[in-house]
Amino acid sequence: MSQFKVPTKTEVNENNQAIFDKLESGLGFVPNIYAFIGQHDNALGSLLAAGDRKSTLSKKEVEVVNLVVSQFNNCGYCLSAHTAIAGMNGFDNDQIIAIREGAIDFDQKLSALANFTKDTLENRSHASQEAKDKFFAAGYNVQNLIDVVFAISEITITNYVHGLSKIAIDFPLAPTLEKELTA
Repeated sequence: MSQFKVPTKTEVNENNQAIFDKLESGLGFVPNIYAFIGQHDNALGSLLAAGDRKSTLSKKEVEVVNLVVSQFNNCGYCLSAHTAIAGMNGFDNDQIIAIREGAIDFDQKLSALANFTKDTLENRSHASQEAKDKFFAAGYNVQNLIDVVFAISEITITNYVHGLSKIAIDFPLAPTLEKELTA
């Protein structure tokens, strides 16, 4: 249980109220993580703007990064949210579990992306030469590498906010892995 309260629309500034309205019209609700961040006058707009920027990665590729990072950071909120979003972007349940387990056998390029992302996290930005070589051999380029770093940073923000706040998860809960990964 969280010691923090998730604010309502009337408890945030006018700018964030407008963002809440956009989220409600697009998603049907304001996710608790965004509402919590909305207590800050500028952070929610900045986070959403970063997520809306143009990327060389496809939506599916971004979801691979989101799931790998959220699994690495053990963020139940983001795993739940991005399990749902990954499903909306064409991944089935078995593929989502494979991504989270680091055992992608259905797509070599996505496997290289997931392994590069995990190696980057494990080595605190100093990915191994092998992980970089496999990433580039799979068809990725330097622009993609930079977009992976942006994607890692964006999801890490919500991972950390949830880790610190422990606000309620308002997405269907992601399944627990049979074999939990260690960081």
